Amino acid sequence: MADKRKVIMLGNEAIARGAYEAGVKVSAAYPGTPSTEISEYLVQYKDDLYCEWSPNEKVATEVAVGASLAGTRAMACMKHVGFNVAADPAYSVSYMGVNGGLVIVVADDPGLYSSQNEQDTRMVARAAQLPVLEPSDSAEAKEYMKLAFELSEQYDRPFVYRTTTRLAHSQGLVELADRRDIPDKEYEKNIRKNVMMPVNAKARHVEIEKRNLELAEAANTLSINTVEMKDPKIGVITSGIPYQYVKEALPDASVLKLGMVNPLPRKLIQDFAAKVDTLYIVEELDPVIEEQVKSWGVKAVGKEIFTVQGEYSANMLREKILKEEVGAAKAEEVPGRPPILCPGCPHRSVYYVLNKLKLHAAGDIGCYTLGAVPPLSVVDTTMCMGSSISTLHGMEKAKGREYVKNWVAVIGDSTFLHTGVNSLMNMVYNNASGTVMILDNSTTGMTGHQDHAATGKTLQGDPAYAIDISALCRALGIQNVREVNAFDIRTLEQAVKEETAKNEVSVIIAKSPCVLLTKGKKPMYRAHADKCKKCGMCMKPGCPAMTRNEDGTIRIDDTMCTGCGLCESLCKFDAIELVKEGDR
Repeated sequence: MADKRKVIMLGNEAIARGAYEAGVKVSAAYPGTPSTEISEYLVQYKDDLYCEWSPNEKVATEVAVGASLAGTRAMACMKHVGFNVAADPAYSVSYMGVNGGLVIVVADDPGLYSSQNEQDTRMVARAAQLPVLEPSDSAEAKEYMKLAFELSEQYDRPFVYRTTTRLAHSQGLVELADRRDIPDKEYEKNIRKNVMMPVNAKARHVEIEKRNLELAEAANTLSINTVEMKDPKIGVITSGIPYQYVKEALPDASVLKLGMVNPLPRKLIQDFAAKVDTLYIVEELDPVIEEQVKSWGVKAVGKEIFTVQGEYSANMLREKILKEEVGAAKAEEVPGRPPILCPGCPHRSVYYVLNKLKLHAAGDIGCYTLGAVPPLSVVDTTMCMGSSISTLHGMEKAKGREYVKNWVAVIGDSTFLHTGVNSLMNMVYNNASGTVMILDNSTTGMTGHQDHAATGKTLQGDPAYAIDISALCRALGIQNVREVNAFDIRTLEQAVKEETAKNEVSVIIAKSPCVLLTKGKKPMYRAHADKCKKCGMCMKPGCPAMTRNEDGTIRIDDTMCTGCGLCESLCKFDAIELVKEGDR
């Protein structure tokens, strides 16, 4: 019996379901909020398909391309900045085309909820000449996935499937369907199509331009590009989540809702524009639609009144279009809550030592970026995955070896395997001397504890060889590789002093599992007010479980304490005591 249930799904869950129903056989991804849960939902269908965590987005895309070339439907998933890492294969597979359907899911982050920039994937896809679909709710999220694979095979084009944080993490009603049994396509050796040497690429460029023109013409009648004619006084062109805001703020307006945002349906847009008095183009981030529409001579109002920053809202549209005064909601006055490391986080003790030694840290993407804020205030730079090591290297080449003896590079285990390995290799090759600290917490922490190549477990739950990071560093030719318990601050401090003083590349691997991975019995610590000297040493690392009583003595919140023991190791007056082992 066909599965026709209607269920509430998150956007990411619906995307995964759509891939499953579309007959996808291979999915590869690197975790990155807001895209991470797509693969975590997809793995529930592992009996019907293969899915993996790849070491980075470039590899994930190449895995998906390989599966497509072999004749199966395949996808790669990533966040918007991950699409930059995947740009190399993405730009080239755009020329190659597909065999089995190929979809690259990219999640943008308007509002910067968990990213270092607000990059607009539509701009990158246009540059790569890749067609783009963008759903506006969970139901469309599922159906558009299926359509993306159909169009990919019909037009011999890889498709970019754009989502955003709001869609990824909001819920909607979805009608389920059975998985389609898509026969594998036969592999045919085709050097002119699949080998991107210059002579072949020139011919393929001509071919993809032809295909894109065909797609642009088809977009005029494509069912996901729809006109909702109502009051012609106001017309709106929009797509994705902003469509929801338009419907809420302007229920009587005429709307052209675009499901395909590259290429654009020119005739449909021009016909719609001719029917309305004033045309608005409502799109978050860059004026991708607006610039093209205006280039055709169509009069429209866009970024003259709408921001290019952050998320939109229904209230914002009421203010800008209807000129209504919408008062901002008055929040109760509450204390500020700066981002902090979790209680018991092993990164805290590392940063405490670096702060004590008055060292600077070139930082990377991950939980350890929180070492930039008080009271630790150690991380001076954060740019992109793997950049900490290369940044440190550049500083040395600019200022000399003595300069970087006051610096270290910090990078997590997952990020090190993502792109840090290449940067460390570069330091060795180019005769550098900096100290790299790999903060190994045995997981991909900030995106929700996903496994990676050094954890010994795959996305599908299968056991795997766990890469030995210290052995990998030694294999690169690094003689000075030290593993230290992240909470052994005395040994850690000694190691940092010794390694930063050397005139060659060194690596310190600070190892301790993320506290959120550990379960069962944990130590319990208690502060004794009668012994406390109010010196504040235990408060310096900024653990949120440590607070002061009214008289200035220390108190440990046992509902937050994870038993890491850092505070005890810092107290010189025995005012903090290990009480017992208990189920926490």
